[in-house]
Amino acid sequence: MRLPRTRPRSLAGQLFAMQVVLVAAVVAGCAFFAYASGSAQAEETATRQVRAAALAVADSPSVREAIRTPDPSAVLQPYAEQVRKDTGIAFVTIMSPDRIRWTHPDVDRIGETFLGHTARALRGETFSETYTGTLGASIRVVTPIRDGGRITGLVSAGITVERVSSQVRAQLGALGLAAGGALALGGVGTYVINARLRRHTHGMNAAELSRMHDYHQATLHAVREGLLMLDGRRRIALINDAGRELLGLPPGAVGRRISDLELPPPLTGALLASEERVDELHLTADRVIVVNTRPVVGGEQRGTVVTLRDHTELQALSGELDSERGFTQALRSQAHEAANRLHTVVSLIELGRAQEAVGFATAELELAQVLTDRVVGAVAEPVLAALLLGKAAQANERGVELVLADDSVIDDGALPATLPQRDLVTILGNLIDNAVDAASEAATGPSDAAAVPGQRGPAAGRPVRARVTVTALADDGELLLRVADTGPGVAPGDAAEVFHRGWSTHGAGRGLGLALVRQAVHRNGGTVTLGEGPDGGAEFTARLPLTPVPTPHAPKEPTP
Repeated sequence: MRLPRTRPRSLAGQLFAMQVVLVAAVVAGCAFFAYASGSAQAEETATRQVRAAALAVADSPSVREAIRTPDPSAVLQPYAEQVRKDTGIAFVTIMSPDRIRWTHPDVDRIGETFLGHTARALRGETFSETYTGTLGASIRVVTPIRDGGRITGLVSAGITVERVSSQVRAQLGALGLAAGGALALGGVGTYVINARLRRHTHGMNAAELSRMHDYHQATLHAVREGLLMLDGRRRIALINDAGRELLGLPPGAVGRRISDLELPPPLTGALLASEERVDELHLTADRVIVVNTRPVVGGEQRGTVVTLRDHTELQALSGELDSERGFTQALRSQAHEAANRLHTVVSLIELGRAQEAVGFATAELELAQVLTDRVVGAVAEPVLAALLLGKAAQANERGVELVLADDSVIDDGALPATLPQRDLVTILGNLIDNAVDAASEAATGPSDAAAVPGQRGPAAGRPVRARVTVTALADDGELLLRVADTGPGVAPGDAAEVFHRGWSTHGAGRGLGLALVRQAVHRNGGTVTLGEGPDGGAEFTARLPLTPVPTPHAPKEPTP
């Protein structure tokens, strides 16, 4: 019959057993040491006590005088007994140099030979020894009695070993009580500590904790979302590989304060917030991330759990989808216009005006072909050429003319493969969209510049047709993308804020385009600046190196 397999003892139980054994061993060791040292100390104290008594008797003038009498015992016996009782020792024996006792606690032993060694005392020394005499084993001291430089007698004072042992046993009883109390106190303290440990470890044993740690590490490294845990002092307690990559942090980031990491201020504020944050969009120097935070509370603020999702590619795809949607709307509108023009041509032919119909159709074709030829001839990069043609169609639908500057030249193969086409679309597409918005609103807005304090651009001066001028030039080892418009421009006080997420003149929910432009430019090692265009509107200039640059690791936002 197989016995059921029992679950291993929990870690708290194992530690409790170990600590109990350890406390018991420590208390037993201390008790043994105290007993040994107490025994030695008791013997030393007894030796000092009998030595003092023997020397006091040997130095007494009355003792020397009694030795000179014919019957020393008559005087010395009462004296020795009095000294013995006063000092609490076992015996005080005064004897002649030839070891004949003059005193003894047992009067029947007076006159007998002293049992013990006296040779060293006869040489003038005072010594101690443990010897078994008539009273049993005793610790004794023997010293000479001098009278005028001559040894006239000897004194031996002693205390029995049994009495010393009884004193040690009395001390041992008190020591045992103290040791028992220490053991009980240690056991209670150990139990309390391990009960708390059991709660924190949920009763798991060492193997279970080790397995959980392995799973924990594997999960942290395997999950693609960023995971960040902050303690109550807003320091990084834990961060996985994805979290470090998304925030651009070095490997030694654990233990550092969030406020010391030089993250963008809005992102730092979200991580330090005490309230919960759900699906907030934030920009770092290189990425668009979605941030979720949840405080960990249990009677007090214990920290925050943060999850991070990379939204960069999704945001880029959304931008491309918006562009495609715009292209589709432009094509739909152009199809409608083409139908109208075709009806006009047909009507002219039906009216017998064939020459006017040919001229009308030819003029429309030439106007569209001029822009296509200009773009294709100057920009050999197909992605940028397609983007410019599509944006030109969109701008035309809004009454804005998109013009390619005469000095625009991008030869075939001028752009390296390391320069992502998606970033080029993000940069140029967002700049053109903002420029078309500004030029269109300026053309349809109020003509009285005085009604808009601080307004710049054509509305404040001479009227100019709504136009966006694009310059695309690859030369001298860099790619220059410049977009100027005929809009109202940007007030000087707002120039430092236009590249920050959330800045927009179109209300809430906007203001991400220029932040994405700055991010894409910075990711490729370039710069983007804002100035005043030739027509008074805003002019954005992005410069990108055509040689590969290392990916920046510093998460600090560059100054626009």
